[in-house]
Amino acid sequence: MTGQVPAAVRCPSRGRQRLGRLRAPVLAAAAAGAGALALLLRDPHVHGAWGLCPFHALTGWYCPTCGGLRATADLLHGDLAGAWTENPVWVVTVPVLVVAWVVWVVRRWHGSQQVRWPRWPVWVAVGVYAVFGVVRNMPWFPLVPS
Repeated sequence: MTGQVPAAVRCPSRGRQRLGRLRAPVLAAAAAGAGALALLLRDPHVHGAWGLCPFHALTGWYCPTCGGLRATADLLHGDLAGAWTENPVWVVTVPVLVVAWVVWVVRRWHGSQQVRWPRWPVWVAVGVYAVFGVVRNMPWFPLVPS
């Protein structure tokens, strides 16, 4: 019997296993929380507070994500209308990302180490952002980032 480790020592408790599986989603949430805190501390509505968009500086066009920081700051303050005027596609994307994060947490909590996501939503998102990037630069488009 020497040399054998008792089963209680070999296998970590079920609670510790679950917490270990949640490490990646918790770190992602912490990173998002740190970004949200930074947006609350430094207002992106102040010109130049977060630098300039390199795409806009080089081309003069608005990229599909231009206004995303301002929209996120508006969402953090509960101003849905203000966020919508900054970047409506981002406003629609945020709840989708929150739902995806919750699904990720639930799957990891129940033991799935590998979360397999279908590829089609990514391609749909790329297409929507590409079309929005073109449309938002049309002269008739009503929402132009400030």
